[in-house]
Amino acid sequence: MENKIDLSAEVSRLENAVLPPPMRRHRGKIYLGLVIGLLLLAAGIFYYLIFLAPYVSTDDAFIDGYVTMISSRVPGQIATMLVTDNELVKAGDALAEIDPRDYQAKVAQAQADLAAARSASGQARAQVKVSEAKLAQAQAAVVAAEAENRRATNDLARYESVASRAISQSALDAAQAEAREAAAHLEAAGSLAAAADAEVALSRAGVDTANAAVQQAATKLDEAELNLSYTKIVAPRGGRVTARTVQLGNYVQPGQALLTLVPPEMWVVANLKETQLSRVRRGQPVTLRLDAYPGREFKGTVDSLQAGTGARFSLLPPENAVGNYIKVVQRVPVKITFNEPLPADLDMAPGMSVVPEVRVK
Repeated sequence: MENKIDLSAEVSRLENAVLPPPMRRHRGKIYLGLVIGLLLLAAGIFYYLIFLAPYVSTDDAFIDGYVTMISSRVPGQIATMLVTDNELVKAGDALAEIDPRDYQAKVAQAQADLAAARSASGQARAQVKVSEAKLAQAQAAVVAAEAENRRATNDLARYESVASRAISQSALDAAQAEAREAAAHLEAAGSLAAAADAEVALSRAGVDTANAAVQQAATKLDEAELNLSYTKIVAPRGGRVTARTVQLGNYVQPGQALLTLVPPEMWVVANLKETQLSRVRRGQPVTLRLDAYPGREFKGTVDSLQAGTGARFSLLPPENAVGNYIKVVQRVPVKITFNEPLPADLDMAPGMSVVPEVRVK
């Protein structure tokens, strides 16, 4: 029994000799924690330097593009609807047609007015020729009256130079009367010539007026034909039909939005913080990830920075000169273009969310 007690005491003594004291065990845990902390810090620094520091990223980014609103240029009732929702169209394709009958009637009326104006212009030119002929006749009468006036004047002068006993008083009186009559005829012929000249000027002015009427009628015809062409609403560019609000039979007004065309050319607008812009430069490569296609990446390039923050160009810009002021980090839109054409099998549209990563180092 005594030997058994001694054996247990020896085992207890040996166990106490193998185990470290409590302070030594606590110090070992501290060293182990420091090593793990240093490793985590090194891993964090490595991750920052490799994966975070060379990039600038934001989740405030969206796909954008030139969205073209299609509207009518003339009023009327939609007689034909040639496209459906989300249909892909090419530039020049017909989208809809307004009832053209009213505009066809206006074209016919304008053609008739132009024909009448041309006829009036022809009459005015003919009248000029008639007036010029009358003027020539009047001028010839003036020449004849001048000759007669010179003859009568010369006869009177010869009669007056002869002694009174050589001719009778009656002959002298007759010569004087004939001279006065010739002078009166010359004056009358001159007045008729002046009137004929004025008539020629008036006729020529009538030609100018008639030509102006022809030009005006031709302009109205062009306008009527142009309005008739506007009854066919065509696509100014290729794209996908979106937001169609017009239906067959609707009466539309000029400027009324009928549908929208979304072209395939798109880009990304990333609203970066102003504190991130110091490292962003044009031409830097960008990795783009779309929320709609999380398993795919797209390559892009920084194209340009907007000359102003988004708040400055909002509908109601902030007025910091009044009231309490709280400084808020502003965002500046940055345009990012795709390096390659977008895949045709992906439905990508303006407004979709994008997460861009700009490599700045």
